[in-house]
Amino acid sequence: MWFKNLQIYRLPAPWAYTPEQLEAALAPHSFVPASSNELLRQGWDSPRGNGTLVHVVNKQMLILLGTEKKLLPATVINQVAKARAADMEEAQGFAPGKKAMKELKERVADELLPRAFSIRSNVWTWIDPVNGWLVVDAASPAKADEVIKLLLKAVDKLPLESLRVQRSPVGVMTEWLQADESPAGFTVDMDTELRATGESKAAVRYVRHTLEPEEVRRHIAAGKQCTRLAMTWDGKISFVLTESLAIKGIKPLDVISEKESSTKNDDERFDGDMMLMTGELSKLMADVVEALGGEAKA
Repeated sequence: MWFKNLQIYRLPAPWAYTPEQLEAALAPHSFVPASSNELLRQGWDSPRGNGTLVHVVNKQMLILLGTEKKLLPATVINQVAKARAADMEEAQGFAPGKKAMKELKERVADELLPRAFSIRSNVWTWIDPVNGWLVVDAASPAKADEVIKLLLKAVDKLPLESLRVQRSPVGVMTEWLQADESPAGFTVDMDTELRATGESKAAVRYVRHTLEPEEVRRHIAAGKQCTRLAMTWDGKISFVLTESLAIKGIKPLDVISEKESSTKNDDERFDGDMMLMTGELSKLMADVVEALGGEAKA
């Protein structure tokens, strides 16, 4: 198993909270399937389906937020409500007013909800108490915020902070492209986005395209800055660094894949992959922070 996206937060290093303490904190907020009249239900689920809410490998902790959401499109509610309103108009001789229409839509939604389809989704979170990382595997900050909000509700006085660095990722990534020079341990790949900071919002994006230094410098000279940059770390992992300090599109390369566990036991393979992933991503994040001037102190 490998996280695809990293929304990164900081904990004290080391963080003294034990897996047993975390398990006890999450238990009252564990996932329960939504009832017939609930539109949304969220809670902590078992990462390995064995009832345990905190999976631990080599001191690294893995937790899972489960979400069940009913699909009840507004178009369906409006269609049914419109048909009901037509019946009411025919029966009473006049169309229902604005307030009556609102109440009608609410009744229709309540009636349809038990028959709505449910969609289950999961968001993984990895906690490294040794090095003080908390990482949510989410493509958007909004999705990560859902996890953090529920985690703060479960864990009293969680000492969590956003990751802050000394230098702006946008400024540093632009410098790397301007100088056509990668930081130590990294190589720049063939995907990037350059965006203007003025009112024009002009942007140019390279996708699987060689970055010609002179062409890129012309865009920078015209006022554009780098907001996304594809890179490879230590010849092992490719990823995209964003302006918000998120690490996206993570792909372990062949040198990593060859190390992955070949055992046939699912539990052993999962634990082996988790140990490899957490070990490599901890080093990757530390090197990204260093390349951006180190952490900003409070």
